[in-house]
Amino acid sequence: MTEAIRIDPETGRKVFNTRAAKASEKIDGKGYSVVTDQKLRKLPKAPEGATFNAVEQAKYREFKEARRGAADYMAMEGDFRKYLYDVYSEPPIPREALTDECEILVCGAGFGGLLLWQKLSEAGFTDVRFCEKGGDVGGTWYWNRYPGIACDVESYSYLPLLDETGYIPSMKFASGFEILEHCQRIAQKWGFYDHCLFHTTVEDTTWDEESGRWIVETDRGDKMRARFVILANGILTTPKLARIPGMEKFQGKSFHTSRWDYNIDLTGKTLGIIGTGATAIQAIPELAKVVGQLYVFQRTPSSIDVRDQRETTAEEREAWTNESGWAQARRGRFARISEVRAAVLANDDYLAGKVKDFKERKQYDRELTPEERMQKQLDSSFRLMEQVRARVDAIVKDPKKAAALKPYYPYGCKRPTFHDEYLPTFNLPHVHLVDVAPRGVSEINERGVVHEGVEYPLDVLIYATGFQWMGTSTFQKIKGRGGRSLTEKWESEGTRTFLGLHTQGFPNLFIVTGPQGGGGSFNFTDVIYAHADYLIWMMKTMRERGENVVDVRKDPEDKYAQHCAEVDIATAPLRDCISYYNGEGKSRPGALAYYGGRGWDKFRVEAQTSLAPYLFGSDLN
Repeated sequence: MTEAIRIDPETGRKVFNTRAAKASEKIDGKGYSVVTDQKLRKLPKAPEGATFNAVEQAKYREFKEARRGAADYMAMEGDFRKYLYDVYSEPPIPREALTDECEILVCGAGFGGLLLWQKLSEAGFTDVRFCEKGGDVGGTWYWNRYPGIACDVESYSYLPLLDETGYIPSMKFASGFEILEHCQRIAQKWGFYDHCLFHTTVEDTTWDEESGRWIVETDRGDKMRARFVILANGILTTPKLARIPGMEKFQGKSFHTSRWDYNIDLTGKTLGIIGTGATAIQAIPELAKVVGQLYVFQRTPSSIDVRDQRETTAEEREAWTNESGWAQARRGRFARISEVRAAVLANDDYLAGKVKDFKERKQYDRELTPEERMQKQLDSSFRLMEQVRARVDAIVKDPKKAAALKPYYPYGCKRPTFHDEYLPTFNLPHVHLVDVAPRGVSEINERGVVHEGVEYPLDVLIYATGFQWMGTSTFQKIKGRGGRSLTEKWESEGTRTFLGLHTQGFPNLFIVTGPQGGGGSFNFTDVIYAHADYLIWMMKTMRERGENVVDVRKDPEDKYAQHCAEVDIATAPLRDCISYYNGEGKSRPGALAYYGGRGWDKFRVEAQTSLAPYLFGSDLN
């Protein structure tokens, strides 16, 4: 054994020491600032009588159709593989390849992996191993360390295990750097580091029917065997790169936002950033504070809602310190909010349990038809977007810039963004909005970006082009019964899961927060908790029954997949735009996120009560 791997004399199991050191102390930052200007912290009032009528619907359709097919992304291979390098840690810790066996192998060391370990270990499942491609824990918060990064869901409900660690976030919307430190706090408290192989990427996962084990091969030469495999890779961890002609020619510095290069001093530089989604919204105000010239290349504007950031109060700290289970109770109240904006700007009095509801409920003199209910939702969305667009006019001084910054699609159709400094940034003389709508940047050359014949020379080019939504290369490298890959199954049959966690023909494989597993919450931490609790139940059930293998039957899987598709179709008008949520408009109904709210719980409870959907190993005899 090397220093990276040792044997615990009490258990006889391997203990790992593969956590990599931080690459540089330059990697540091903060999240949202607290803005005191009240004009920036409120939306203008909605115009009287605003309805989503035929004229407005046509405007939305035109905005959408002009962008159809414009999103073109490429794999980071060849010259672009450099954008995937881990720039946050020292090189991998040397270790020998492993060819042994464990009971449970988990892919990922983000919120999902950390919470699973806490729950599994406390339930008595300790023969657990984790593989993580990064050099430390954190998942999304390991890879994303750009200036200005912060959570978009209030941190008191978003961060896991606050009650158990006794930690209270410093801000309502905590910095990503603070969140990463909390992940490390969790790992230290529950001994996670002893169980994790860092800088280790799973490359192939193959079911061996004879032994009832998964054979897991990695880029470190490992060929391990595991009874159970849990995919906790996350939902936005695989970066994607916009395909732009000539991009390989650029001679300046360049990187993707998920691999922020802190060795490049941006002070006084001429910088370009491609993309104006959730990442760019947070980074651009911070970049504008240090660069000489900033060019923002925007194909589609985001909806920029009020952030209203604040520090955690002394009163809250005192109350929560003395209130057992405060975070769990708050997260439970948060989970009852089904509206996007109400969720992200939720009333503190409601979340703290001081009032019974987060809004006044409208009363109707009769039961509304589904069509009437949908129209009211669309009208409400339209009025809110009118407020968002009015906010642009109220803040941005240049009418041409303001017009380009206005989004025309339903609220929440694309990922809603929140910031009180983003729009004012475009009033600064050194910040330039380059409107490349609707098709995007046309070319990149040795010196910089070229669009419609105009060249923009740059010292540094940053790609803020996002991530694959609920997509991971892991899927195509998982081979179940008969050697069929998970990708092959879903491409030929459509996405098929039961609860998003199981997929028939792949026994003892569980997918956390994957396709069809969303659970209908805007707080994905809530979903992770639900999935982790379900997996603990499944592991305990199998142990009590003496079962070694579990699969799901085809009929329950088909029924659940059909349910996901029907819910997707029913709610589609609220998401009538082209975004990563719907695979840039190409995904089949029900193939990605799940919008069924409590329907997931209904399927889960019925399954746990009857056990009818499951095919255990004993059922095969």
